[in-house]
Amino acid sequence: MVRNIVVFSGSSHPGLTETICTHLGIPPARIHLSKFSVGETRVEIGESVREKDVFIVQSGGGMVNDHLMELLITIQACKTASARRVTAILPLFPYSRQPDLPYNKVGAPLARMPAKIAVNGENYTFDTVPGTPTPASDSPGNANQNSNTPQHLHKKLNGLSPSKGNNGEPKTPRRKDTLDSVQSDVSATTMTGGAYFDEHEQNSGRTHTSNGAALHNSNPPDFKPQRGYRQWVAQAGTLVADLLTCAGADHVITMDLHDPQYQGFFDIPVDNLYGRHLLRKYIQHQILPAHGGIEGCVIVSPDAGGAKRATNIADSLGMDFALIHKERRPTQLSDRQNASLLLVGHVNNRCAVLIDDLADTSNTITRAAKLLKRSGASCVYALVTHGVFSGDAIDRINASHLDKVVVTNSVPQDQHLARCEKLEVLEVGNVFAEAIRRVHHGESISVLFQYD
Repeated sequence: MVRNIVVFSGSSHPGLTETICTHLGIPPARIHLSKFSVGETRVEIGESVREKDVFIVQSGGGMVNDHLMELLITIQACKTASARRVTAILPLFPYSRQPDLPYNKVGAPLARMPAKIAVNGENYTFDTVPGTPTPASDSPGNANQNSNTPQHLHKKLNGLSPSKGNNGEPKTPRRKDTLDSVQSDVSATTMTGGAYFDEHEQNSGRTHTSNGAALHNSNPPDFKPQRGYRQWVAQAGTLVADLLTCAGADHVITMDLHDPQYQGFFDIPVDNLYGRHLLRKYIQHQILPAHGGIEGCVIVSPDAGGAKRATNIADSLGMDFALIHKERRPTQLSDRQNASLLLVGHVNNRCAVLIDDLADTSNTITRAAKLLKRSGASCVYALVTHGVFSGDAIDRINASHLDKVVVTNSVPQDQHLARCEKLEVLEVGNVFAEAIRRVHHGESISVLFQYD
């Protein structure tokens, strides 16, 4: 039993809080969570937290926006009530994978200039070397030039000639009169928004500017996204990190961040616990004995992004590793379903164990299972840390080639268990309870990161 510690439960996962408090030997702290008639979140703390170590358990599944706002208000209420330290326990970090999705926003993205620009029927590129400027004349053929060219440029051009300097003496060629220097000068002039002239433009009386807007006979180029280009991607994870810090959180404990780089977005300590050691133990004690040991099983990553996660488990168990690669990377959200898959590795007559950190719509693991069965795998297991299972994910799993799906209870799984017989849940409450105990007593939690 620990003393001088308070554990609050958010509305997202009260069952996990009960498990944590049971391991710690303390009851959950009293807190009243509700909503006003207008829909605003209401939080009332029922215990004194003055100079105490406060831990607030709130996961990111379900109604993630309401749960996030509830967490922020609870943190602020505890800081206002003079809590010594407030730690946010986020088994599933909300908004941790938004940068993976393209976001089409109406605005002004960076336009790409065309390779060639047509001016008066002739094509010009940014590599075109302009002709040497000549003095302006008052001849009738140059009337348009005199009206369109800036006056201060006429004064400079009238006093210069290609072969003579300002004093009328022959001009010695310098380095900038060479072809390479002219090209660099043209590029510099183009990038800085300056104007340059060539013989054809002077005769036609037209000025070419680098921003494309001053071209008289050409329209601005239409923006066409290139392959793999993402328009205006929102960095929501950074915003959530700033919100937690501004609300008053002193410490954050989470599990299996989709992008470990999110730890760098915080100015406060962040402990990213691993769920892999639970999955490793399940493989070692449940899967390997039933399917011929190490030689009869293979670890599979359903995509290239999770290869490191899967290889860590494969190396610790001495098992073979296979990878499923998307052969054609889609450029639009609607094309993600049509990307063809390619298996790299041998799974024939072996039990394939898919390893992933999160299953939302379950499209990735169900398509991977279909490919593995087609490649000769005897059975397919999917081991996932966070089983969100939104939309029709459960129906998709029931109709898929997956033999069993193993997830942790980082998000509530009661409703999913009632609908899916293939689902099995592992308990992570003891992992978070040990992390809370060690943080409260100032002990190292590095032992929780070791699963070998």
